[in-house]
Amino acid sequence: MEQANVKERVILGIDPGTAVMGYGLILEKGNKMELISMGVIKLDKLDDHMLKLQRIFEKTVALIDNYKPDCLAIEAPFYGKNIQVMLKLGRAQGICMAAALSRSMDVTEYSPRKIKQSITGNGSATKEQVSAMLQNLLKFTETPDFLDATDGLAVAVCHSFQKIITKAPKGAAKSKSKKSYSGWDTFIKDNADRVVKGAAK
Repeated sequence: MEQANVKERVILGIDPGTAVMGYGLILEKGNKMELISMGVIKLDKLDDHMLKLQRIFEKTVALIDNYKPDCLAIEAPFYGKNIQVMLKLGRAQGICMAAALSRSMDVTEYSPRKIKQSITGNGSATKEQVSAMLQNLLKFTETPDFLDATDGLAVAVCHSFQKIITKAPKGAAKSKSKKSYSGWDTFIKDNADRVVKGAAK
Protein backbone atom coordinates (compact mmCIF):
# COMPACT_ATOMS: atom_id res chain seq x y z
CA MET A 1 0.00 0.00 0.00
CA GLU A 2 2.72 2.48 1.00
CA GLN A 3 4.79 1.54 -2.07
CA ALA A 4 2.25 3.18 -4.40
CA ASN A 5 2.74 6.53 -2.67
CA VAL A 6 6.54 6.53 -2.94
CA LYS A 7 7.57 9.34 -5.25
CA GLU A 8 10.32 8.68 -7.73
CA ARG A 9 12.59 11.08 -9.54
CA VAL A 10 15.72 10.77 -11.63
CA ILE A 11 18.55 13.18 -10.82
CA LEU A 12 21.35 13.97 -13.26
CA GLY A 13 24.54 15.19 -11.60
CA ILE A 14 27.33 16.81 -13.60
CA ASP A 15 30.88 17.78 -12.72
CA PRO A 16 31.63 20.15 -15.62
CA GLY A 17 35.05 20.28 -17.22
CA THR A 18 36.67 21.20 -20.52
CA ALA A 19 39.02 18.18 -20.51
CA VAL A 20 36.77 15.62 -18.80
CA MET A 21 33.13 16.00 -17.83
CA GLY A 22 31.82 13.55 -15.23
CA TYR A 23 28.18 12.63 -14.89
CA GLY A 24 26.03 10.36 -12.75
CA LEU A 25 22.35 9.50 -12.69
CA ILE A 26 20.42 8.16 -9.73
CA LEU A 27 16.86 7.05 -9.22
CA GLU A 28 15.42 8.39 -6.00
CA LYS A 29 12.56 6.40 -4.48
CA GLY A 30 11.35 8.17 -1.37
CA ASN A 31 14.42 8.25 0.88
CA LYS A 32 16.24 5.50 -1.05
CA MET A 33 18.43 5.88 -4.09
CA GLU A 34 19.76 3.59 -6.81
CA LEU A 35 22.55 4.08 -9.32
CA ILE A 36 21.30 4.27 -12.91
CA SER A 37 24.47 5.20 -14.78
CA MET A 38 27.71 7.14 -14.52
CA GLY A 39 30.55 7.94 -16.85
CA VAL A 40 32.85 10.52 -18.34
CA ILE A 41 32.87 12.51 -21.54
CA LYS A 42 36.42 13.13 -22.69
CA LEU A 43 37.06 16.42 -24.44
CA ASP A 44 40.84 16.68 -24.21
CA LYS A 45 41.35 15.67 -27.86
CA LEU A 46 39.45 18.73 -29.09
CA ASP A 47 41.70 21.76 -29.48
CA ASP A 48 39.04 24.37 -30.20
CA HIS A 49 37.30 25.66 -27.04
CA MET A 50 34.07 26.45 -28.92
CA LEU A 51 33.99 22.89 -30.27
CA LYS A 52 34.36 21.61 -26.69
CA LEU A 53 31.40 23.73 -25.60
CA GLN A 54 29.35 22.43 -28.53
CA ARG A 55 30.21 18.83 -27.58
CA ILE A 56 29.32 19.48 -23.92
CA PHE A 57 25.92 20.88 -24.98
CA GLU A 58 25.22 17.95 -27.33
CA LYS A 59 26.29 15.31 -24.80
CA THR A 60 24.26 16.90 -21.99
CA VAL A 61 21.15 17.09 -24.18
CA ALA A 62 21.73 13.44 -25.22
CA LEU A 63 21.92 12.37 -21.55
CA ILE A 64 18.71 14.27 -20.80
CA ASP A 65 16.85 12.84 -23.80
CA ASN A 66 18.09 9.32 -23.08
CA TYR A 67 17.46 9.10 -19.32
CA LYS A 68 14.68 11.70 -18.92
CA PRO A 69 15.94 13.11 -15.60
CA ASP A 70 13.63 15.32 -13.56
CA CYS A 71 16.34 17.78 -12.55
CA LEU A 72 20.00 18.69 -12.98
CA ALA A 73 22.41 19.17 -10.09
CA ILE A 74 25.72 20.71 -11.10
CA GLU A 75 28.99 21.53 -9.39
CA ALA A 76 29.88 25.22 -9.30
CA PRO A 77 33.42 26.12 -10.42
CA PHE A 78 35.75 26.49 -7.46
CA TYR A 79 37.88 29.59 -6.97
CA GLY A 80 41.22 28.69 -8.48
CA LYS A 81 44.47 30.52 -9.03
CA ASN A 82 44.15 30.54 -12.80
CA ILE A 83 41.48 32.97 -14.01
CA GLN A 84 41.51 31.47 -17.53
CA VAL A 85 40.74 28.00 -16.17
CA MET A 86 37.94 29.50 -14.05
CA LEU A 87 36.48 31.22 -17.08
CA LYS A 88 36.54 28.02 -19.15
CA LEU A 89 34.96 26.01 -16.33
CA GLY A 90 32.28 28.66 -15.90
CA ARG A 91 31.46 28.44 -19.60
CA ALA A 92 31.29 24.63 -19.41
CA GLN A 93 28.94 24.86 -16.44
CA GLY A 94 26.78 27.45 -18.20
CA ILE A 95 26.50 25.28 -21.31
CA CYS A 96 25.31 22.30 -19.20
CA MET A 97 22.76 24.53 -17.49
CA ALA A 98 21.57 25.90 -20.85
CA ALA A 99 21.13 22.33 -22.14
CA ALA A 100 18.97 21.46 -19.11
CA LEU A 101 17.00 24.70 -19.35
CA SER A 102 16.36 24.02 -23.05
CA ARG A 103 14.52 20.90 -21.83
CA SER A 104 12.67 22.89 -19.10
CA MET A 105 14.47 21.14 -16.26
CA ASP A 106 15.09 22.48 -12.76
CA VAL A 107 18.78 23.27 -12.19
CA THR A 108 20.56 23.49 -8.81
CA GLU A 109 24.24 24.22 -8.27
CA TYR A 110 26.40 23.20 -5.33
CA SER A 111 29.86 24.25 -4.27
CA PRO A 112 32.55 21.52 -4.23
CA ARG A 113 32.78 21.91 -0.44
CA LYS A 114 29.02 21.47 0.03
CA ILE A 115 29.08 18.29 -2.09
CA LYS A 116 31.99 16.76 -0.15
CA GLN A 117 30.37 17.74 3.15
CA SER A 118 27.08 16.08 2.13
CA ILE A 119 28.72 12.82 1.03
CA THR A 120 31.49 12.35 3.60
CA GLY A 121 30.77 14.83 6.42
CA ASN A 122 34.06 16.55 5.56
CA GLY A 123 34.15 19.55 3.22
CA SER A 124 37.85 18.95 2.54
CA ALA A 125 37.53 15.25 1.60
CA THR A 126 39.60 13.89 -1.30
CA LYS A 127 38.10 12.56 -4.54
CA GLU A 128 39.08 9.07 -3.38
CA GLN A 129 37.19 9.46 -0.09
CA VAL A 130 34.09 10.72 -1.91
CA SER A 131 34.31 7.81 -4.36
CA ALA A 132 34.69 5.24 -1.56
CA MET A 133 31.66 6.63 0.28
CA LEU A 134 29.56 6.52 -2.91
CA GLN A 135 30.67 2.94 -3.62
CA ASN A 136 29.49 1.96 -0.17
CA LEU A 137 26.24 3.91 -0.44
CA LEU A 138 25.22 2.80 -3.94
CA LYS A 139 26.91 -0.63 -3.96
CA PHE A 140 29.08 -0.44 -7.07
CA THR A 141 32.71 -1.26 -7.78
CA GLU A 142 34.69 0.84 -10.22
CA THR A 143 38.35 1.67 -10.66
CA PRO A 144 39.98 5.01 -9.74
CA ASP A 145 39.79 5.93 -13.46
CA PHE A 146 36.19 6.74 -12.69
CA LEU A 147 36.93 9.55 -10.23
CA ASP A 148 35.54 12.18 -12.60
CA ALA A 149 32.41 10.04 -12.97
CA THR A 150 32.02 9.67 -9.22
CA ASP A 151 32.44 13.46 -8.91
CA GLY A 152 29.39 13.84 -11.18
CA LEU A 153 27.55 11.16 -9.23
CA ALA A 154 28.38 12.94 -5.96
CA VAL A 155 26.52 16.05 -7.14
CA ALA A 156 23.38 13.99 -7.83
CA VAL A 157 23.58 12.28 -4.42
CA CYS A 158 24.19 15.64 -2.70
CA HIS A 159 21.01 16.99 -4.32
CA SER A 160 19.03 13.97 -3.17
CA PHE A 161 20.30 14.44 0.39
CA GLN A 162 19.03 18.04 0.42
CA LYS A 163 15.54 16.83 -0.41
CA ILE A 164 15.68 14.21 2.33
CA ILE A 165 16.85 16.87 4.81
CA THR A 166 14.40 19.59 3.81
CA LYS A 167 11.24 17.53 3.29
CA ALA A 168 10.57 15.64 6.48
CA PRO A 169 7.40 13.52 6.41
CA LYS A 170 4.23 14.97 7.97
CA GLY A 171 3.99 14.31 11.66
CA ALA A 172 7.73 13.67 12.03
CA ALA A 173 8.67 14.10 15.67
CA LYS A 174 9.69 17.69 16.39
CA SER A 175 11.72 17.78 13.21
CA LYS A 176 13.92 20.82 12.77
CA SER A 177 15.32 19.25 9.61
CA LYS A 178 13.35 21.40 7.19
CA LYS A 179 16.48 23.39 6.62
CA SER A 180 19.72 22.43 4.92
CA TYR A 181 22.93 23.18 6.76
CA SER A 182 26.25 24.31 5.34
CA GLY A 183 28.24 22.61 8.09
CA TRP A 184 28.28 21.32 11.63
CA ASP A 185 28.68 24.82 13.12
CA THR A 186 25.37 26.07 11.77
CA PHE A 187 23.66 22.77 12.60
CA ILE A 188 24.87 22.98 16.23
CA LYS A 189 23.72 26.61 16.56
CA ASP A 190 20.19 25.69 15.44
CA ASN A 191 20.08 22.45 17.45
CA ALA A 192 21.73 23.40 20.75
CA ASP A 193 19.17 21.31 22.66
CA ARG A 194 20.28 18.17 20.80
CA VAL A 195 24.01 18.56 21.44
CA VAL A 196 25.59 16.75 24.40
CA LYS A 197 28.01 19.18 26.04
CA GLY A 198 31.10 18.27 27.99
CA ALA A 199 32.16 15.37 25.78
CA ALA A 200 35.01 17.28 24.15
CA LYS A 201 38.21 18.02 26.06
